[in-house]
Amino acid sequence: MKILLKALALLAVMLSATATAQQAQKFENYTVHYNALNSSLISPDVAKVYGIRRSDSRALINISVLKNTENQLPKAVKAKVTASGRNLTGQTRKIEMREINEGDDAIYYIGELSVSNMETFDFTVLVTPEGQNRPFNVKFRQQFYTE
Repeated sequence: MKILLKALALLAVMLSATATAQQAQKFENYTVHYNALNSSLISPDVAKVYGIRRSDSRALINISVLKNTENQLPKAVKAKVTASGRNLTGQTRKIEMREINEGDDAIYYIGELSVSNMETFDFTVLVTPEGQNRPFNVKFRQQFYTE
């Protein structure tokens, strides 16, 4: 199913107008796309299919890795992905990432964590594409709002 990928892509487009940071980083022949959002923004049907707990106080982090090749469209690739988030008070949380593989055109990694209203996290994500020896280090900041 490509339901989650489509839902996250649509959500990323809708939120892009308010985003202050780039949502992708390039490394050699790879591009790592990332985002983090409240899990309550995921539809109930998508959440059920992928076992995501919907809540204003839960965040979802989403990572995908594309290999860029000359004269071809980028291709989704498998990777080892580890992630952690550190809030502004210094509390660090390891985020368990799991792979969602929907074929060559849709491989992504998701993880969840608890958040409080107006809590800001600095995320560190290490991405090692299959066949590569060293990880790419992705860092980004996201503030969450709960009701």
